[in-house]
Amino acid sequence: MKKAAWLFALSFVVLVDSRYAYAFCGFYVAKADTKIFNKASQVVLARQDDKTVITMVNDFKGDPKEFAVVIPVPTLIERDQVNVGDKKIIDHLDAYTSPRLVEYFDNGPCQLRVLREMQMPMAASRLKSADARADALGVTVQAQYTVGEYDIVMLSAQQGQGLETWLKENGYRLPRGASEVLGSYIKQKMHFFVAKVNLKEQSKLGFNYLRPIQVAYESPKFMLPLRLGTLNADGYQELFIYTLTQRGRVEPTNYRTVKLPTGMDLPIYLKDRFQKFYRDMFDRQVKKVDLRAVFTEYAWDMNGCDPCAAEPLSFEELRGLGVFWLTQGRPEIVPKPMIGGARDVFVTRLHVRYDAERFPEDLMLQETADRSNFQTRYVLRHPWTGERECPATKEYRRAVLQRQETEARQLADLTGWELDEIRKQMELGPKPSPIEEKWWQKIWRR
Repeated sequence: MKKAAWLFALSFVVLVDSRYAYAFCGFYVAKADTKIFNKASQVVLARQDDKTVITMVNDFKGDPKEFAVVIPVPTLIERDQVNVGDKKIIDHLDAYTSPRLVEYFDNGPCQLRVLREMQMPMAASRLKSADARADALGVTVQAQYTVGEYDIVMLSAQQGQGLETWLKENGYRLPRGASEVLGSYIKQKMHFFVAKVNLKEQSKLGFNYLRPIQVAYESPKFMLPLRLGTLNADGYQELFIYTLTQRGRVEPTNYRTVKLPTGMDLPIYLKDRFQKFYRDMFDRQVKKVDLRAVFTEYAWDMNGCDPCAAEPLSFEELRGLGVFWLTQGRPEIVPKPMIGGARDVFVTRLHVRYDAERFPEDLMLQETADRSNFQTRYVLRHPWTGERECPATKEYRRAVLQRQETEARQLADLTGWELDEIRKQMELGPKPSPIEEKWWQKIWRR
């Protein structure tokens, strides 16, 4: 019996005198891409007006003959609306929008001109079933075709139990509660896109992994069905949503949207531990909202980045993700040196950790007119280590010690790590005296 892989859905203020913020220049040193999270799925949505192109990257692990996906879609999908995508493009988009770590180096305090920091705004074989049996169950096989290495069947149904029975009789092992959820989509007059791997075609094409499935459709519904992905899930699920739109940032309408903390100065020892920091920080933020929010990690015009975790996507890559409104040679295509990006493509990266209890509804999305830039970015600020002495040196060193204590406390607040252990890793020496601690608590407002 074949096993169905049910997808997510288709299944602080720096407390240092600003005179001594000797920032020089910064550069990107690390990123927190989707690979650092377990059970992570990715989906790209390119949308203009009522037209949507969705590219789904599954995280299925196992024998390809065991893979199948059932996706509720708002309209009938024909053969020419289905394509097989390029995983490398999604990897590029992931890198471009990933949370990032940057470094800055202080100038010496004795320089004639003190530089101030410029803060940034920051499916196996084709499904076969006797038509009479399908009719008896209230299931209609609307279309069947092969795209790349995938055999695809489009279904509609009259009630959830009949669809569940049809799927089981055709080799799917369904999770408990499937008929109820399927029935809710049937009431919404949605269709079901079923994809399985055609092993012969996969072997002929020479791929040893499952490529993304891409579907284009037209519907006023801008949504992502989440509930099927929670039926047989072992715990919570991680989902990364990348939206490509013209007007601006995308957000859910039926769940709270939260921007992750950004812009903090953190201890420089995190340079080699950024991924652990980001996982623990995200875990803490999720707990704060009781797993009931969608987090924004990135929102920016596809015309550049500052700092860049990767170069903007090229015209060809954007078209490969379904950005159909771009035309080569239009003024929206950015000239050199920003070649590759597009001014009328706005990318939003959303990160949601969800389960059935706290996310009982599908994600309903909307495109806003907000084009303000946002990135999840953290800073390592290296102190000046020169030996030149001048009247400003002593004051600078005192300011650095205060800055490092602030960095330690910010790291503890973001992650829940022990403050004394952070100080030890930073080699800050003994903890502050009771008087100093009282002063810190006052300015830290704890």
